[in-house]
Amino acid sequence: MEDLSLLMNGFATVLSWQNIGLMAIGILLGIVVGVLPGLGGPNGVAILLPLTFTMNPTSAIILLSCIYWGALFGGAITSVLFNIPGEAWSVATTFDGYPMAQRGQAGEALTSAFTGSFIGALVGVLMITFLAPLVAKFALRFGPPEFFAVYFLTFCSFVGMGKEPKAKIVISMCIGFVLAAVGMDTISGQLRMTFGLPVLLRGFDFLVAVIGLFGISEILMTMEEGLAFKGKHAAIDLKVVLKTWAGMPRFFMTLMRSSAIGCWLGITPGGATAASFMGYGVAKKFSRNPDSFGKGNVEGVLAPETAAHAAGTSALLPMLALGIPGSATAAVLLGGLMIWGLQPGPLLFVEQKDFVWGLIASMYLGNLAGLIIVLASVPLFAAILRIPFSIIAPAILVICAIGAFTVHNAQFDIWLMLIFGIIGYVFKKLDYPLAPLVLALVLGDRAEDAFRQSMLASKGGLGIFWNNGLVGTIMTLAVAGLAWSVIGGLRERYRLRAA
Repeated sequence: MEDLSLLMNGFATVLSWQNIGLMAIGILLGIVVGVLPGLGGPNGVAILLPLTFTMNPTSAIILLSCIYWGALFGGAITSVLFNIPGEAWSVATTFDGYPMAQRGQAGEALTSAFTGSFIGALVGVLMITFLAPLVAKFALRFGPPEFFAVYFLTFCSFVGMGKEPKAKIVISMCIGFVLAAVGMDTISGQLRMTFGLPVLLRGFDFLVAVIGLFGISEILMTMEEGLAFKGKHAAIDLKVVLKTWAGMPRFFMTLMRSSAIGCWLGITPGGATAASFMGYGVAKKFSRNPDSFGKGNVEGVLAPETAAHAAGTSALLPMLALGIPGSATAAVLLGGLMIWGLQPGPLLFVEQKDFVWGLIASMYLGNLAGLIIVLASVPLFAAILRIPFSIIAPAILVICAIGAFTVHNAQFDIWLMLIFGIIGYVFKKLDYPLAPLVLALVLGDRAEDAFRQSMLASKGGLGIFWNNGLVGTIMTLAVAGLAWSVIGGLRERYRLRAA
């Protein structure tokens, strides 16, 4: 009951004219970000994060989280109308969404996609509302060994569950650890890898790095690909919306299964992309007419969008309760919280109750506002894709440069942003994942501090990580997961050689 009372206070905080206005702006910006192929939620949040520095943390997180919800909604527009997934998690939506648009059912496909997205997000927010406080209370008992064990489990999970080759994930993560170590050692006070350059005393700023890695690299990739947009027109009116909603009860089990898949893969580092494909596959498996998938089955639109939104939303649970991001966007939001002076983790629920419950309340209202806005504005955002990329790209580059400069008012950060942009471009060309690098850059310092504090307490004995049942269980799970992924990789290599 106390949590519900706090949630009501959160709604009271969010329902100010200023926050409602920021919510609408965030949704609209997010849809633009989602509509533009390749830009994506993490990129959009990273690029626009510096604009929130002068806001109070609650208003800032409302704006950024609504950009995230808008990007999740916007990705479906290009998938259905243009057969171009605006986001990686929208790829599965193209399988049936575009065939429906070709048959003249674009309005029904988009309404189904947005409604499924809303339901998936709603399930994710309900889970955060009831589970996050319990997880945070449990985590209040954590000390340095337990925190290191959780960080270690997160790193191992990224290695174990990542779709990319394990070696590439490990290399990407190690680069992130090296970058996180640059600057002043927080325990000994010594300087590390600054090479005598005063500008490196503060280390690599997380925000400058992600603007370059995500924003600049995507611009370079899109310039190289030279995308041409030729899509279908959509007309969504109230009649189409009501007719589509009337048929939704038939797909109740598909929606629930997809939501459950999304929530699970959101909490673990599986992510929204894996959730969308798994949701699509499971829906096809349980469908009475599986042969119609890929030819314009509405279930093939509902399932991936529901699972992706549930995953995208529930990824914020470990970030809020434990300070561990479940996705790349959650990692960017985590960096934002730290910039605003907030420490994500169990103490956030104790020391910043108004902020936490305001954020959770904004998730309910932001998704509802997103559903309404996106249904009303599809033709407008579809038209954005007809603007020449030669006009859009310079505008995004200027926003990126302003964002990087405002972090420390330093021109050097613009050069750093460009260098990180080139690094991100090379990573994408070589199929190296960026998420593990960002994760290690964000959590590297904290994991190192927890490890060294544990070592100081135990006088160098690793046995402290198996000193009690809780930390021992987490560490064993991490080691077992890592070993299982290595064994699985060796078995796959052996199978390919034998074939």
